Amino acid sequence: MESTVKKLDVTYNPINERNTFTNGDFITGQVMLEMGKNCQIDSLFVKFKAKADVTWSETYGKTTVVYHSKEKYFTMKQYFIQSKDSKDGEYVQLINQTSNYPSVVAPGVHVYPFTFQFPVQDYPSSFKGPHGKIVYSLEACLSRSMRPNKKESTTVSFVSKPDISNISALKTPQRMSMDKKMKVFTSGSLAMDVNLEKSCFVQGEAIKVVSFIKNNSSREIKPKYCIYRKHSFFAKGKRKVHTKDLIKEEGSPIPEKASETVTQVIAIPRDAEPSILNCNIIKAEYRLRVYLDVKYASDPTIKFDIIVLPALQGSAHAPPPYSAAGFEPQAFGNSAPTPWNPVPGPLNPTLPPRNPAPPSWNPTPQPGYPAPPVWNPAPPAWHASPSGNLAQTPWNPAPPPGNPAPPQWNPAPPPGNPAPPQWNSASPQQSPPFGPSPPPYGTHQLYPTPNDFSQEKL
Repeated sequence: MESTVKKLDVTYNPINERNTFTNGDFITGQVMLEMGKNCQIDSLFVKFKAKADVTWSETYGKTTVVYHSKEKYFTMKQYFIQSKDSKDGEYVQLINQTSNYPSVVAPGVHVYPFTFQFPVQDYPSSFKGPHGKIVYSLEACLSRSMRPNKKESTTVSFVSKPDISNISALKTPQRMSMDKKMKVFTSGSLAMDVNLEKSCFVQGEAIKVVSFIKNNSSREIKPKYCIYRKHSFFAKGKRKVHTKDLIKEEGSPIPEKASETVTQVIAIPRDAEPSILNCNIIKAEYRLRVYLDVKYASDPTIKFDIIVLPALQGSAHAPPPYSAAGFEPQAFGNSAPTPWNPVPGPLNPTLPPRNPAPPSWNPTPQPGYPAPPVWNPAPPAWHASPSGNLAQTPWNPAPPPGNPAPPQWNPAPPPGNPAPPQWNSASPQQSPPFGPSPPPYGTHQLYPTPNDFSQEKL
């Protein structure tokens, strides 16, 4: 017999490479329903919820006691199909009220999109331990008359934003010290003073531990370091604790009757889960243990509470490489100004720096000949001697003998007024100390106009 409901599934769309969400993020997804034949549906909805749950058992003689505790954070629903007599008044219907899905579903595959927003409240991050968990999940539920409800769910990874108001206090330096008098197999005393730059670190960050150690004992000692994780679960007034060493390192030995300042750098694992301190029934904490290894004696130990914060999520809210208007980042801010003529075109070559006479498109004369004007040379500049020896260039040949007029591409000024243009009135034999000021935007000209010959020759 063919099944009426072939498949029910719920999925969501990741927003970053880590596939994590944080406070205030929107999560979008879809519920996929595949039907084998026409079916009347009472309700179809997707539920977004978060909760913490703790369970463990202990045995006392012949009695076993189960400790259980639960903490709910939020529950939201979005209905796609809902019967008229539904009394589920504590939840909100589908946001898009214009989409009316029929209660009779035809055979085939049907997709129902949804959108939720994570609350901005300070909720704990997702967590899974030996005796408890903190879960954020999406659940699709299909209800039919005279049939058990069909449900499918998927979990969502949530990383809580750290409380900025408390971070500043956690960035203050930490210092602890201790003295211990040795007994039995070791005589003398030990003193240790340990300093940390701060007490909160992000995943993958290095901890710099500076220790001043005074060894007045009769034995050689060795400083050792350990970062360990501590999980605590609470239920019915009881606590269950699990610890695990993550990193162990050791320093160089310190001989007897000696004092040294030792610096050790320890990196927090990048995959270390963030600290959880905002849940009433689950705590995830970290400790740094600094101790002196002494043979045949108890080890002097100092412990620091450290907080591991989540690393920054660059891909979820990173700004685009360019603005929405299409401008590059250099278009705003304190960027270097763009030169007024940065890229020379085929008819606008770049002028040499600090020497605008002659420009690069009017070739420089050979040694011994006077320099021509910038763009409208006078006749003597083209003939250095009566013999007709001229400065030759591959693309600007000299004029024929007896014809001192400039080349055809640069017409001579009208008779009686051979003056150069106004913007280059300096003598062609002298160069200004700096390059010419750029012309106003939109007025730069490559060739002269009749108005450029209106001044007298200097």
